[in-house]
Amino acid sequence: MLLFDCNPEVEGLKNLLETGASVNAPPDPQEQSPVHLAAGGGLAYFLLWQLQAGADLNQQDVLGETALHKAAKVGSLECLSLLVASDAQIDLCNKNGQTAEDLAWSCGFPECAKFLTMTKCMQTTKSSVHPDRDPCVPVFRQKRSFRSVENVAVKRKCW
Repeated sequence: MLLFDCNPEVEGLKNLLETGASVNAPPDPQEQSPVHLAAGGGLAYFLLWQLQAGADLNQQDVLGETALHKAAKVGSLECLSLLVASDAQIDLCNKNGQTAEDLAWSCGFPECAKFLTMTKCMQTTKSSVHPDRDPCVPVFRQKRSFRSVENVAVKRKCW
């Protein structure tokens, strides 16, 4: 509980919760909602509570950052997983043109960046493949053999 009290973002979040702020209302001049604060603090349990209360997980602050960006900047894989599972838009860019994946790489959190890369890949693959085929199973194609002109002519005669 002592760590909980020392974090300024947690203090701001506690104040918001005590005053009964709306889960989507921007509480400060930076337009950071409680979801931004929870994700930026790596507080998955507060984030889950906010999402269950109907918070907009794709709301952007003055920097154009969403909760996904905030979680990526602090390296919170738990918050990233929760946001992705809740259908956060993974490809939103902040005002500098950076996605959450870009921020994870630049802030030194490769495990978070790889998670976001794989998630983006899976979302793209699932939306572009045939629904009956598992996108995680590779397609093996038979190699075509080099055929001579005589072989082709013989096959054509048989048909």
